[in-house]
Amino acid sequence: MPVEATEGDFVEAVEAAVRALGPGEVATYGEIAEEAGFPGAARGVGRVLATAEGLPWWRVVAANGRLVPGLEQEHARRLTEEGVALLRGRVRRTG
Repeated sequence: MPVEATEGDFVEAVEAAVRALGPGEVATYGEIAEEAGFPGAARGVGRVLATAEGLPWWRVVAANGRLVPGLEQEHARRLTEEGVALLRGRVRRTG
């Protein structure tokens, strides 16, 4: 985290980046960290999503497309409802 940034700044920026994802859009934890202005803070994004309420957490996946461990069925259900293609329990990303 940059010296001048606070934990609150990080949380707010991550929340804004996740809220910006529309139905059917998927990003990785790393992409959200970068969009929030904190490249390299993918694990921190995961911590924010684990504790924040009201965010579309299911639109965020691991870099390899893996769903949230322990919540795979719920994660898959929410993504497929939004039209996201899955293959063997992972998000199929194109482009």
